[in-house]
Order: sequence, then C-alpha cells, then structure tokens
Amino acid sequence: MGKFVSWLRSLLLLEMLRGLGLTLKYLFRPKYTLMYPMEKTPQSPRFRGLHALRRYPNGEERCIACKLCEAVCPALAITIDSAPREDGTRRTTRYDIDLFKCIYCGFCEESCPVDSIVETHVHEYHFENRGENILTKPKLLAIGDRLEAEIAERRAADAAYR
Repeated sequence: MGKFVSWLRSLLLLEMLRGLGLTLKYLFRPKYTLMYPMEKTPQSPRFRGLHALRRYPNGEERCIACKLCEAVCPALAITIDSAPREDGTRRTTRYDIDLFKCIYCGFCEESCPVDSIVETHVHEYHFENRGENILTKPKLLAIGDRLEAEIAERRAADAAYR
C-alpha cells in the first residue's frame, strides 16, 4: 500500500505543486532587497572591522609593547618589535597586522591592558596593490587618529557590558 501511495504522489506531482504554491505566496509580498551603496543594513554596536591603534589625549601612542595581542592571536596575524626609549619605557618600533590572516576574533582587543589596539566599525575597505593587506604602525595610528571620536563613543556605550 505504501508503494502505491508514493507512486500516486509522484504521478500527481504534489511536491511540485506545493513548491509552486509557496512561490506564489511570496511573489506579491514586499521584498527585502537593499540597494547596497545607498542603503545600509543596521550594524551591531559590537561589530569588529578594520583595526586601529589609539593614542592618549596628549598625543603619545598607547601601545606599551607588552606583546599580549601577538601572543593571543590565533591566526598569528600580528607582528610586534619593540625597543626601549630614552626615558626607560618600552614602545613598539614595528606593529604589523596581516589582514589576510586576521580572523577578526577580537582577542587582540580584549587582551590589551591599555586599550591600544581596537577594531573599528569600518568594513568597507579594499586593496589595489600587493602588500596593502599589511597594516603597518603608521597606517594603524592614522586610522586611530581619524576615527578616535567614534571609537571613544562606541567604547563608552559598550563599557557597561565589559
């Protein structure tokens, strides 16, 4: 009896008719397509995008070359070299992030004791030439300088959840 019912269903094409009915049901409803460059989807306040290095209000870079971010990075995307300065403090001489390796997990941001490295909300970036995927210290500092107001605002809004 089961084989007969299965044969009858396949003969009457019931599955195809149910699929066509579902298509007709959604055919006249409003669509959810966005015209991307003009319309943007809402972004989570905790979105992790392009990296940036921050500075203190007096202009000094925050990074103390503790290398915790380099140690915690699961993709080994961060490279740090450091050297002592005249006043005895240690600062970075090289801070590179390979964006092709980075998995944007946020571990570097969480491990930083002085909130030096942050991941911004920027997700629209591209590379035209070879080697642009590696963000060097001057590039990271420039991104941080350009977006410092937005970074500080987002960190303040997220402070209650940290």
